[in-house]
Amino acid sequence: MELLLWRHAKAEDGLPDHARELTRTGREQARRVAAWLEEHGPREMRLLVSPATRTRQTASCFREAMELNDALASAAAPKDILAMIDWPNAQTPCLLVGHQPMLGEIAAALLPAASLPAFHKGALWWISGAAEEPARLRQIVEGARTARN
Repeated sequence: MELLLWRHAKAEDGLPDHARELTRTGREQARRVAAWLEEHGPREMRLLVSPATRTRQTASCFREAMELNDALASAAAPKDILAMIDWPNAQTPCLLVGHQPMLGEIAAALLPAASLPAFHKGALWWISGAAEEPARLRQIVEGARTARN
């Protein structure tokens, strides 16, 4: 299965938290990652997004059609999110757009902890896995920078 985790881009400070919007820098971060996804990402993906304004704005730089999912804005356990997307058995790649610490916890549940760098705002992590093999961090995209693992 291909699982892509995209942390929302840089957002304004303020309250209420769920209504915070992307900054100019955040919109640029999201556009860069979206352009990378268009060129290098899986052709078909299920797009699940936290209903927070900043996550919807991040995801909309890539695609307008998205599934809003309240679990991505909660303290849901990584195992519950992974079960919801049928990791590692789903045939369709899945892109989750959400928040820290949840996305980092999902990555930590799948990958060896010693190999995990910081999960920055606006970053996209591409994880590949199958039932019979361990998951691996395939790609990290941060704004204009890209690192391959």
